[in-house]
Amino acid sequence: MATAVGKKFPNLAVDAMNELGDTFKVNVLEEAQKNNKKVLLFWYPKDFTFVCPTELHAFQAALGEFEKRNTIVIGASCDTPEVHFAWLSTAKDNGGIEGVTYPLLADSNRNLSEVLGILDIASETFNEETGTYVKEGDNVTYRATYLIDEEGTVFHEGINHMPVGRNVNEFLRLIDAYAHVQSHGEVCPANWEEGKEAMQANAKGTAAYLAKN
Repeated sequence: MATAVGKKFPNLAVDAMNELGDTFKVNVLEEAQKNNKKVLLFWYPKDFTFVCPTELHAFQAALGEFEKRNTIVIGASCDTPEVHFAWLSTAKDNGGIEGVTYPLLADSNRNLSEVLGILDIASETFNEETGTYVKEGDNVTYRATYLIDEEGTVFHEGINHMPVGRNVNEFLRLIDAYAHVQSHGEVCPANWEEGKEAMQANAKGTAAYLAKN
């Protein structure tokens, strides 16, 4: 499976739903380019499950931090828009995601998730009798996360297995580091955070940084 990093995000429009119950199309590449903003797109396996709502609420809680960084947040799964709306209408203390205000992609035809190669398919066999392909696995997405810059280029891609939730702060750190590279032309060493020293991208720069750290 090839990585998306360094490439333009796929140019595909996908159904989406918001907390008002509106169904509309979202093209993630166009969102970045037209708005001149970064985009964080995070995929989760299924609505009405267990780890998933904790992640959706965590991204919502940090929405102001992403907005400060000129970054749009978009969630995504293979559920239908109607199921998204049912979950958006379910109270938090009942396992729902009421209060989430960013759009949720409803990639129910799996057009985008298939292009990205993030579906949980263990194997695919051809049944000659029926002339059909039989898939092993749930055919839902892993916890994949994409950070996309203002030109639509992917600068981070990460994929967690189903049981492992994400650390929202790490994505804020990655956005800060990439923005620093964009504005200063420096590179960011391990564990770099906003306000820390970065490096010149050459041997002297590395030596100078390592001498001090």
